[in-house]
Amino acid sequence: MVIKTAEYLISSPDWEKCPKPTWPEYAFIGRSNVGKSSLINLLTNNEKLAKTSGTPGKTQLINHFIINNAWYLVDLPGYGFAKRSMSQRRQWEQMIENYLRKRENLVNVFVLIDSRHAPQKIDIEFINQLGEWQVPFSIVFTKADKGTQAEVSKNVKLFLNKMRETWEFLPPHFVTSTVKKMGRDAILGYIEELNAQFRAIA
Repeated sequence: MVIKTAEYLISSPDWEKCPKPTWPEYAFIGRSNVGKSSLINLLTNNEKLAKTSGTPGKTQLINHFIINNAWYLVDLPGYGFAKRSMSQRRQWEQMIENYLRKRENLVNVFVLIDSRHAPQKIDIEFINQLGEWQVPFSIVFTKADKGTQAEVSKNVKLFLNKMRETWEFLPPHFVTSTVKKMGRDAILGYIEELNAQFRAIA
């Protein structure tokens, strides 16, 4: 897939204020500081599209981008650590849950996992929650350039094995590095396949 245009559209405080669900939609989510903005900028070939920040919890709204005037890319607030009050964190959680469960044109959620770490409880819990809600997702392991190839492979394998404890079938997964521009074509190719399926059903 060639990205010709990628434009910021709107930031919404809840799913009901999101754009009309006319196009297939792909959401990106992960723990704070997992490299989400950098990945979105890599995919769209636009370093300034999503705002990158060293401060966890910077994304607070549902951010829509329109790609090639054909599909939506959505940047969701991170889950887990953020320097915010419990009530605000709960508000975010509710906003994300409503969006994930009620957004009718949501085709796939890309869950970002930091490949530098062994499986984290919070990531597994979030993925299991998606399973309970029957939300389709795939996994994106980020920051593959930060460790050796052996370390990254080991952590990816550990994570997938952890999932196998409760999942009969594993979702697609991708290993990425924004520094090495790794994984971009595979993710965009997958989105292209899903777009074709979406149009066939629509």
